[in-house]
Amino acid sequence: MNFPRASGVLLHPTSLPSNYGIGDLGAKAYQFVDFLERAKQTYWQVLPLGPTGYGDSPYQCFSAFAGNANMIAPELLVEDSFLSFDEINRKPDFPAGRVDFGKLYDWKNWLLSLAYDRFRGTTSVDLRGKFETFCQQEASWLDDYALFRAVKKSQGQKLWLEWDEPLRLRDEVALNQARENLREDIQAEKFQQWLFFRQWSDLKNYANAKNIKIVGDVPIFISLDSSDVWCNPSQFKLDEQNRPRVVAGVPPDYFSATGQLWGNPIYNWETMRRDGFKWWIDRIKATLKQVDIVRVDHFRGFAAAWEVPGGDKTAVNGKWVNVPGKELFNALENAIGELPFWAEDLGVITPDVEELRDGFGFPGMRILQFAFGGDPMNHDLPHNYINNSVAYTGTHDNDTTVGWFNSGVGAGSTRDVSQIKREHDFCLNYLASNGAEIHWDFVRAVWSSVANSAVAPMQDLLGLGNQARMNLPASSSGNWYWQCQDGDFSDEIAERLRGLTEIYGR
Repeated sequence: MNFPRASGVLLHPTSLPSNYGIGDLGAKAYQFVDFLERAKQTYWQVLPLGPTGYGDSPYQCFSAFAGNANMIAPELLVEDSFLSFDEINRKPDFPAGRVDFGKLYDWKNWLLSLAYDRFRGTTSVDLRGKFETFCQQEASWLDDYALFRAVKKSQGQKLWLEWDEPLRLRDEVALNQARENLREDIQAEKFQQWLFFRQWSDLKNYANAKNIKIVGDVPIFISLDSSDVWCNPSQFKLDEQNRPRVVAGVPPDYFSATGQLWGNPIYNWETMRRDGFKWWIDRIKATLKQVDIVRVDHFRGFAAAWEVPGGDKTAVNGKWVNVPGKELFNALENAIGELPFWAEDLGVITPDVEELRDGFGFPGMRILQFAFGGDPMNHDLPHNYINNSVAYTGTHDNDTTVGWFNSGVGAGSTRDVSQIKREHDFCLNYLASNGAEIHWDFVRAVWSSVANSAVAPMQDLLGLGNQARMNLPASSSGNWYWQCQDGDFSDEIAERLRGLTEIYGR
């Protein structure tokens, strides 16, 4: 697919400002869309929208299809008469500028349970009809997901591999008994999904009406602790006890000397090939109902995946195993049509990865933060960009631009003191910068490049430092909690970004 010359901002909904502990799909989300319109942006890029589990990572979700109920906006539930203003303001003392997930979960679960109790008593034929229609239309994944979450709750929220054996192995008698015993919990889960997709659909329609497209994100791998793996064990490389024989990761790289051990189960591609990649087709169709463009995470994993033995503690002992990516994308094109994909082609990129990406015409990614560690031929330097690419100042996995510029030796990269100084000096020289507004120098360099698409995280527009970093790869805590604050979507920033966007024809 050919993408026009355009630009946008990366900001996950949980990072929107909020009075309710976490960014949500309420008024502040609409204000952000208005900010994008004032700044003449075309794209709002988000991270995966699924329900997060331990570690709060949107790349480790309980389902590849479901939405994150923590993003449901409380004030919109007041408009539906499911809650009162008094109830939604009966909340913990949430910190400013960061999500306290511990405080959030208990409070949000209480709030949504209260909303469900109100819904059970509603006499509105319209609301009940819309809920039932949603349940029927989404039954192919919703029934499994709601049962999974209800059983997980009944089992003390344990990993499904630790459930009672009949449930773990999906004994039909045990499943039917669970459906009966947990009927209200199952309905409550479906209700939350209806609320999420109702609010998300309204927000997406608002953005689209202002000619702003949503760029979503499909992680190549899914969490072991998910309804997808529990319900479809034959689609993954599991042993007789349904435990992963191999898990996903990447070899040692810029971020970690021992690689990144993600721990996700790896697909049984032979099984998927035999049924025509049905699970993937269903997944991408569902995603394209939620977003307009899909960033395909870890694209190189569709050519070959780094498979690590299931019991290993690091990713060092993995090996590359071929994946039938060409067959998969052909099947997706046949089922869906032209694929609006951006390929996250970072990491160890080999000729087979490039051939797969270019064969389907997917634009790859260029990251300006990666540009200054080599020589003038470094492909992340703007003078080496090509039209069919997506250029970033940095991504959710990078430090902020200001944080990167001021960084020293330590967590976050494998650079030493001399490498950092060389990058720093090269950066200032290349950008003709004195470093005073390095974040805007980065935005200008990316926006002025020939790349058809240009994106900056909101943190870079705000000029924030390391404290606003979203994620540190290969770490298991302290991630995903950053939030904007009221006033961040200012006219001053919008006008400055609009100016660069107009100057460089985006």
